[in-house]
Amino acid sequence: MMKRLLLLLSLSLISALPALRAESRIGAGLNYWTALDSIDIDNIDESGFSYFISFQKRGELLGLDLLLEGTPDRFGDSAWAPQAYLLLGKALYAGAGVGIVYSDGDFADEPFFALKAGLDLEILPRFFLDLSANYRFRDKADLNNGANNIDTDTVFLGAALRLQL
Repeated sequence: MMKRLLLLLSLSLISALPALRAESRIGAGLNYWTALDSIDIDNIDESGFSYFISFQKRGELLGLDLLLEGTPDRFGDSAWAPQAYLLLGKALYAGAGVGIVYSDGDFADEPFFALKAGLDLEILPRFFLDLSANYRFRDKADLNNGANNIDTDTVFLGAALRLQL
């Protein structure tokens, strides 16, 4: 049920892109992430790096950020996470989003939700540097090594370079 709701929400956001009078940007970035709670399981890292590609529509005060993030070692497994954020603000912004993790050949049972804040600066004509902090939360996760009900609340600090199209 949640996967269908997430798919419907994503398709709705994508279909609204042409109506959003805003500039388009593409970019790539890197995040450092760390779990908020200690995970006492051998061979499970509680922090690491992820990378992402992103497409944005940014208006005067409203923006949409669609991204695909790859995490080489997320709690013991490589993972992909498509995400969508609604942003409010211009150079200084805040937003909320939703995403879902794809790992070990399957999507997670439930999506994650996220709060994001950042600083988006034009460093050269048509080039933007985006520095952001992101808090992702969801109830619990079951890891492939058999551990159940692991709290996966995570903080991300990231940087992205984007080109205005």
